[in-house]
Amino acid sequence: MRSNVFVVGLDEHNARILHELPDAAEYRFHPLLSFEQLRNRAEIPLPDLLDAAQGRVESFDGPVHAVIGFWDFPVSTMLPILCRRLGLRWTSLESVVKCEHKYWCRLEQRQVIDEYPRFGLVDLDGPAELPAGLRYPVWLKPVRSFCSALAFRVENHRQLRAAAAAIREGVGRVGTPFQFVLDQLDLPPEMTGVGGSACLAEEAAVGAQVTIEGFSFHGDVRVYGVVDSIQCPGIPSFLRYQYPSALPSEVTARMADISRRVIRRIGLDDITFNIEYFWDAARDTITLLEVNPRHSQSHAELFARVDGVANHHCMLALALGREPRMPHRAGRDAVAAKWFVRHRSDGVVRRVPSAAEIERVRHAVPGCAIDVAVRPGDRLSELRDQDSYSYQLASVHVGAADEEELTRKFERCVAGLPFEIDAAGPG
Repeated sequence: MRSNVFVVGLDEHNARILHELPDAAEYRFHPLLSFEQLRNRAEIPLPDLLDAAQGRVESFDGPVHAVIGFWDFPVSTMLPILCRRLGLRWTSLESVVKCEHKYWCRLEQRQVIDEYPRFGLVDLDGPAELPAGLRYPVWLKPVRSFCSALAFRVENHRQLRAAAAAIREGVGRVGTPFQFVLDQLDLPPEMTGVGGSACLAEEAAVGAQVTIEGFSFHGDVRVYGVVDSIQCPGIPSFLRYQYPSALPSEVTARMADISRRVIRRIGLDDITFNIEYFWDAARDTITLLEVNPRHSQSHAELFARVDGVANHHCMLALALGREPRMPHRAGRDAVAAKWFVRHRSDGVVRRVPSAAEIERVRHAVPGCAIDVAVRPGDRLSELRDQDSYSYQLASVHVGAADEEELTRKFERCVAGLPFEIDAAGPG
């Protein structure tokens, strides 16, 4: 009998990846809430979403073996609540929130490691001030956000206050439902008054950015891959994710050791995780950026192309109580990347690539995968879940024998994907 697995926020891209897993025939995947229900709105009604999801699963005519999901908040926070209500496997809500609340996560990190930036809270109720002991440049961000939304790099006091004003204006969309989650926990004394809409400042790290992907199985914390996160020239937006990492193995081994200590401290278990780091080659220093209580669905195709199996396998296995078995370098490509097609200024989308144009690109660059993220009529500044410095128009997955071929393939793809953005469009 096939296992029934409900997937919160299942979209077409991730459904295809799930069905391409080597053992996909053993499962029956059921969508549970749409992506639009979860994020594409001015408010995130978390209690209503949880009740709707629970009702859908409980009304299912048959056994339910697992509930999984790939997305950041609110999905990552919904899963432990849902699984607890339904009697299914997942890590504890407290361990997830310790990762997702950026300030609480820093408090946990400093108990077991030294590789984190100086940090402090910023009061949004009055004129913003740099926390004592911190020096510019810093990143100012809500304690809970996603996709780098409302995260600002600030170089001086004027920029700090402007960024704080922007965060004050928009923090409630995520902060309010996140407070609902915090209210379900017995918080430690050091978290008193640090709610879901608090604001954090952290000294900016420098160097190459990478992501450690791993999982914890019955207390055994393992790392199975390291992905480079390469930024666009001149702005702190991602140009591409590339796997495997080009960092020295000695550096990634140190990151893996740091990751194991942090994950054990936080208490994540029987779940996937990813941890973002910076490595400053000049000083040979490592800085932990953030801990995510999920694997990255953006990296799924990279692992499939290079190792032979998407990292979705790990989450699925753990949710069913099984030990993940990731192959190593068993895929068709030596290197793979997820590239982002971006636009740096606001405007209205007038034209996107047609289905025929996308198909011609796929024919010209065999094996590429293209996802267009905008539609005609979209105003870029009104798109949800963008970073603070650019707007994503599309993503392009390619694999190759080396980085040079990888770049050539991406450039051929972009040349065949026409976008028209009208900067003078109506507001």
